Amino acid sequence: MDMTYSPASGTVQASPVGATPNAEGTFFRVWAPEARTVDVLLEGNETRFPLQPEAPGYYSGVIREAHAGDRYRFSIDGGEAYPDPASRYQPEGPHGASEIVDPSAYIWSEVEAQWPGVSIGGQVLYELHIGTFTPERTFLAAIGEFARLREMGITVLEIMPVAEFAGTVGWGYDGVNLFAPFHAYGRPDDLRRMVEAAHQHGLGIILDVVYNHFGPDGNYLAKFAKDYMSGKGTEWGDAINFDGDNSLPVRQFFLANVAQWISDYHFDGLRLDATQSIYDDGAHGTHILVEIGRQVVQSAGGRKTIVIAENEQQNATLIRSGEDGGYGLDAVWNDDFHHSAMVALTGRREAYFSDHLGRPQEFISAAKYGYLYQGQYYTWQGQLRGTSALDVSCRAFITFLENHDQLSNVGRSIRVRLISSPARYRAVTALWLLGPGTPMFFQGQEYGAETSFHYFAGHRGHLAKAVSRGRAEFMSQFASLDTEEMRPHFADPEHEATFARSCLDPAEQNRHPEIVALHKDLLTIRRNDPVLTSQICGPLDGAVLSDHCFVLRYFASDKQDRLLVVNLGPDLDLPHAPEPLLAPPAGCDWKLAWSSEWPEYGGSGSSIPNRFGAWQITAECTQWLVPQPAVRPFQAEPPRTGVAKKPDDTA
Repeated sequence: MDMTYSPASGTVQASPVGATPNAEGTFFRVWAPEARTVDVLLEGNETRFPLQPEAPGYYSGVIREAHAGDRYRFSIDGGEAYPDPASRYQPEGPHGASEIVDPSAYIWSEVEAQWPGVSIGGQVLYELHIGTFTPERTFLAAIGEFARLREMGITVLEIMPVAEFAGTVGWGYDGVNLFAPFHAYGRPDDLRRMVEAAHQHGLGIILDVVYNHFGPDGNYLAKFAKDYMSGKGTEWGDAINFDGDNSLPVRQFFLANVAQWISDYHFDGLRLDATQSIYDDGAHGTHILVEIGRQVVQSAGGRKTIVIAENEQQNATLIRSGEDGGYGLDAVWNDDFHHSAMVALTGRREAYFSDHLGRPQEFISAAKYGYLYQGQYYTWQGQLRGTSALDVSCRAFITFLENHDQLSNVGRSIRVRLISSPARYRAVTALWLLGPGTPMFFQGQEYGAETSFHYFAGHRGHLAKAVSRGRAEFMSQFASLDTEEMRPHFADPEHEATFARSCLDPAEQNRHPEIVALHKDLLTIRRNDPVLTSQICGPLDGAVLSDHCFVLRYFASDKQDRLLVVNLGPDLDLPHAPEPLLAPPAGCDWKLAWSSEWPEYGGSGSSIPNRFGAWQITAECTQWLVPQPAVRPFQAEPPRTGVAKKPDDTA
């Protein structure tokens, strides 16, 4: 099998490496540029099957005796044998033998053939971790939750990394066999069944992938080629070699991985982890992130796709179109919105929250412009942060109150709802879900889960101790946690109890119906309100009304503007309202259509703004107002001249 690769287009037409069954047996291909010989060793067969060299540094060949289901390793120069770097399945983990898998053997349904894919506009994302999402911790078990999520209003699932990693539990960001789904979650066809089931429920599904480093245990790539790694450092180890010597085959390896997830598994796109640690100096003419985006589109075969990036540096180039000099990705995680929301919800401003105040202007600016830091000085890092994003559509910013990182980093990894007042949490939730960004839930958040979510891993020996020590050092940036009082409560990532506390409890799904109703009703408004759906990225403005209160106005034609009033302080009376955004469209009054303080959400009732009197804003409340025809036409009073009539004046 030959691979077709074009650096100009940045796509691969077929997997350049791995084991692929065909009519003649199985075709093997591996990149080992420093090897003199490469042999395939099949379990249960004492014969060594030599592969033939081909430029530049590949070895390949068809072995008639090898078939789907067989297990194998590669032997370099007649020595020790190692699992395939592009193995499609590692049934005994990263240190075991690889299994030959035929991706074409899975029969997709007719419904799948009609699936159109998804684009970023109008989506509601849901991040989940297979290993903690259900008690069974498998791909197939996750399917049982899909109908509930779709009925709630979720539209796209974002699956945390599933590439094979060492240990029995983990987040997945230390993957070492990037082509192999983690064996404890199920077989490759189980993953395909999960993707297909998502589509059958009307859900898009994208996969979180890690293209900035490999995990520290079970990584045998250096046995085949030292040039997989660049020597450039990241927080988690050596960075990938996308721009140095011998880097073209490395790029091909990762683009083949992209192609597999999209074409062989039918994922609707990818979420790219920590893109600030994906280094490419332009040696190949096109940045690897551009090539990844193109590969996703090309591999989807006409289906719509989504590519989301995490980027700590807040570089808007990632989401600017190619015509405007950008990389053309679809969206980025917006940490700024989260940080301001966390300060508003909890009042805590430690560590990387210290440059946020949680004040009204921050939320107005986040709604209008996405990132809050677009080139200003950032005290926490002692440098400028971000680049200008004023021209970027607001739908390109993924907003959230919880995600796997932020939930695990806050306090004792307790759910945000439990460390804020109930009313304030409801108010900020409404701001988030009725805002113009693309919202993302974290698993369990939709029903008010009280289970924590910690960083956990399943390493052994010295590596386990090093991971525990590193996590403790990371958490020490939060001064309130680095105390004699709090250190005993540190959740050691290598303790089994840390993982157990992070698993969702299905019994909680019916424990807080008011939280379920809150999220479901807000998502219904988001989905059905004609102004919100058509103008989600259209004309929008906002104004600060007090130290704790602000308004966002969505402008629309035909006098159908919408008003979002958010108060995060005490009851507020505005007898004077010298703010044009509060004025209703001509001939209309404002009507309260929804309030976060309605009793069905656990609230205490909401005051209704009166056009002819004071605006009365309920404490810690968000209100959604729509125009209605005025009850009576507005009649101006005679002008006051400031001169009183004498008692005996006559007309």
